[in-house]
Amino acid sequence: MRVLFTTQPALGHFHPQVPLARALAAAGHEVAFACAASFCTAVEASGFHAFPSGLDWREEEILAAFPDLDLLPLGPERTAWVWGRIFAGRTAEMMVDDLLVLIADWKPDIIVRETAEYGGCVAAEACGLPHAVVQTIAFRREFDAWVAPPLEHLRIKHGLPEGQALDMLRRYLHLSLVPDAFQNPDVPLPATHVSLRPDVFDASGEESVPDWVNGQLTSPVVYVTLGTVVNRYIPGLFGAIIDGVRDAVGTLIATVGRNVDPASFGLQPPHVHIDQYIPQSAVLPECDAVVTHGGSGTVMAALVHGLPMVVIPIAADQPANAQRIAELNLGRVVGPHERTPEAIGEAVRAILDDSGYRDRVCALRDEVASLPGSDAAVHLLERIANGANR
Repeated sequence: MRVLFTTQPALGHFHPQVPLARALAAAGHEVAFACAASFCTAVEASGFHAFPSGLDWREEEILAAFPDLDLLPLGPERTAWVWGRIFAGRTAEMMVDDLLVLIADWKPDIIVRETAEYGGCVAAEACGLPHAVVQTIAFRREFDAWVAPPLEHLRIKHGLPEGQALDMLRRYLHLSLVPDAFQNPDVPLPATHVSLRPDVFDASGEESVPDWVNGQLTSPVVYVTLGTVVNRYIPGLFGAIIDGVRDAVGTLIATVGRNVDPASFGLQPPHVHIDQYIPQSAVLPECDAVVTHGGSGTVMAALVHGLPMVVIPIAADQPANAQRIAELNLGRVVGPHERTPEAIGEAVRAILDDSGYRDRVCALRDEVASLPGSDAAVHLLERIANGANR
């Protein structure tokens, strides 16, 4: 079986697909990815062939690719623009055009896309192929409302029946790396939904792990990240976090992203480590808590390791994740008007001092550990591909 994955050009979208892609390859199937040309090196560093497809851009440089986005303030209007105009709009349209050629040449048996990449399902339906989606972000009703009109337009352009844009998204299989207990109870899951155990993957072959990570770290150890895309959206936020957390912990580890210079934060005491990128899989086993923007990848990684969180949501699905963390009492949320060193430091002290946060996260961690792994999804994809009317 040939399986073609499609992804937006960002590690947070690509990495959740890797365990499934590796499981398929281990089962003897041929796997490849279609993505932006400049992102192909990240895919190839993880051991997969990459076909340059669609618009050539990188999501961490989103303002360079879509400068109009900078005219919109952070909030629902900006998020709607990203999903409707970028993910389901321009990038999907250009991806479909290239995928139609690639499908005719490479002849995949099934397409697997990640949540924010929509060209894959349109191209698959235009070619009569089955397709599946890997949930890489929080499941939100608003996303469907934002993407339905441009996807309906794209379907009509390629001769597909009207009125099926939303049915198309999860028509065959919705693979979720989010445990059911963490899903939004107000948003019904699709009939094709299957929960999988998230296997933390975050090393694409370009990263090195500093020697101090495996050294004797003084507890409590707190890890700080604002992801690889929105880490520059709030000027001064990293500085506020470091200033607020530094004196509340035994060891502070902050990864600020490849587009931020760690030296810009000035000289720090020996127990503070600031780096551009360190694989979370190497850091989180040493940690006691996480301070995060609330991106789905980091949230799931923290749950896998049983770590309470302080969430400072910025954009995209982060407010939804923060809401669930607050509702399930898995950590504390610092809102837009509370982003001061004092408020952040107090929130970190609260989750470290109250063992109830750790107990509740560990209970959810155990639920996550009981879920089937990527091998179970391999059999589901095989059945869908074999049962399709080709």
